[in-house]
Amino acid sequence: MTTEQTTSTEQTVPAAGADLEALIDSGLATADSRYEDWDTLGFQAAKGGDKFKRAQIRYIGSGATGDHTTDDRILQADHFTFSNMLLPSGSVGPEHTHHDVEEVFYVLQGRVEFAVHDVEDGTKKATRVLGYRDLLRVPAGVPRSLRTVSEEDALICVIIGTPKPQLPTYPPSSEMYGVTR
Repeated sequence: MTTEQTTSTEQTVPAAGADLEALIDSGLATADSRYEDWDTLGFQAAKGGDKFKRAQIRYIGSGATGDHTTDDRILQADHFTFSNMLLPSGSVGPEHTHHDVEEVFYVLQGRVEFAVHDVEDGTKKATRVLGYRDLLRVPAGVPRSLRTVSEEDALICVIIGTPKPQLPTYPPSSEMYGVTR
């Protein structure tokens, strides 16, 4: 008996009689099984100081922070990645560009100033401060940055619209310009 079938859109759906207990467990990632990975973006803190210190908490896929395929706690990404980012008060996510994919930010805690930068001149930018349950979508190819502006740490969901995004680049106006992994 087959437990899965593929639809015309390549989406896997359970076949009749599938083991629903196994199905629900295969898509479950609990908070207790996650951890704060302070090292994945540690290269930024090493280059620019503690203000760039942030932790990624991965749920689905690796996001654009590198290859974490050996972490068996991560659910494999089929269509997008989903993680949380823990941003200490005053922390900065430097200006960077995802050329291949849109990125969505959803604030769960704290207040975060998000910026989109001009593609040609990154010093030109528009900013918005987002708080609890606010969301921002940034299209592919648009430089973006963020910083925590609340006294409390911020926690945001980050969703990237592909299962394996390219590593972001840092434009000349970014404090991380020239930095590579």
